[in-house]
Amino acid sequence: MAINEDALLAEQIAYYRARAPEYDRVYAERADLRELLTAVDDLPIAGDVLELACGTGQWTGALAARARSVTAVDASPEVLGIARARAASPDVRFDQADLFRWRPPRRYDTVFFAFWLSHVPPSRMGDFWDTVAAALAPHGKVVFIDEGPAAAAREDVAAEVRRLDDGSRYRIVKVFHDPGQLTGTLAALGWSADIRPRGEFLVGIAEPRSATAG
Repeated sequence: MAINEDALLAEQIAYYRARAPEYDRVYAERADLRELLTAVDDLPIAGDVLELACGTGQWTGALAARARSVTAVDASPEVLGIARARAASPDVRFDQADLFRWRPPRRYDTVFFAFWLSHVPPSRMGDFWDTVAAALAPHGKVVFIDEGPAAAAREDVAAEVRRLDDGSRYRIVKVFHDPGQLTGTLAALGWSADIRPRGEFLVGIAEPRSATAG
């Protein structure tokens, strides 16, 4: 039976809204995630930064330490409330928006997202990266972090069921990308990408191919 993507994406937003009080637990429990936060120090984060799907702001403060400004966007007001408290700064702005409907009001030197790309249905990858391109200033870079290739990228939507402490169950999109396949997918969309494994995770840097030509 075909999956209704709009319904699935609405359920994904509902899941992260409901999960807000539990969201940070995984960072407390996993040393590899806490270590991964230091990856920002080795990545080309500079200038005015746009952070997509910022969650509870685990990454926002690290970005702000390297950036001139950070605009952090998420669909969940509950996680944004936590993020505002965690990364309070005059140089950080938080906006609530559904990233599948949102359009950037300006351009940024760096676009960053952590553990978000695996929540983008394959059928919407083109539209999503068009949005990223519209947000990127000339000579800017996209930096992203996600889980590694536990499974190959799939042609259809991979719906995974998650359970919260109260027993409630939600379906979310979860697509595990292989670095080589993802590099090819981005090339077909007009991007040059360097995607490398880091432990159980992958770290990618991308820019429009027109920016790297010549």
